[in-house]
Amino acid sequence: MNDVTQPDALKLRVLYQDEYIVAIDKPPGLLVHRSPIDKHETVFAVQTLRDQIGRHVYPAHRLDRPTSGVLVFSFTSDIAAKLGKQMMDKQVVKTYHALVRGFVNHTGLVDYALKYRYDKIADKHKRPQQPPQQATTVYESIEKFEVPEPVGKYQSARYSLVKLSPSTGRKHQLRRHMAHIRHPIIGDTTHGDGKQNKFAKSHFNFANLALSCTQMGFVHPVTLKWISIGSAMHLAMQQFVEALQPYSTTS
Repeated sequence: MNDVTQPDALKLRVLYQDEYIVAIDKPPGLLVHRSPIDKHETVFAVQTLRDQIGRHVYPAHRLDRPTSGVLVFSFTSDIAAKLGKQMMDKQVVKTYHALVRGFVNHTGLVDYALKYRYDKIADKHKRPQQPPQQATTVYESIEKFEVPEPVGKYQSARYSLVKLSPSTGRKHQLRRHMAHIRHPIIGDTTHGDGKQNKFAKSHFNFANLALSCTQMGFVHPVTLKWISIGSAMHLAMQQFVEALQPYSTTS
């Protein structure tokens, strides 16, 4: 997933802006900033947003490259640090929507510590041998679908649209937690199900990660008012869910 899937990658959709912070709807495939992971990439959220609004911006948090949705920046490094501290202190409320393999029949909590996974390029300066980090995610089933076509060892393709609420922000946390409970996110090429990903691409023309940050709430670091910023699932994911509607099993 190296391509930016919005038709105009240079025009980011601004979800919220005041004199201190700005939030955008990050498209899937867009790196937040320059990274040694892809030295040949030339389009980044930080530079694109800076050029678009004419001000320097500082990311307050991260979204994985293939993940879309609410991404918050500040106009000073000090405010970015304050927002980052809120996240470290678990004071920020984040909601994601994901399409996963199989039927998720209930609401539950994944409390599963995650070992830091080192990237030999991006993490070459990080200290190795860190102990597993505590990580928790609440999941809620929203809708289920069953396509009567065999996929791998399964007689049909079953999907669930779920809402995910992480209280921690570990690397690939949602992708790893859903894989841990045997409901990998569709389109996840690292932790997911390759046969399901191939089926989604061939039958529904879906070749992205089915994961979007759809809501973020936090205390404004200057006004101290509660701010809630929302966004829809990215377009390809919306189209995938719409294409699944004839196969809905949710009464």
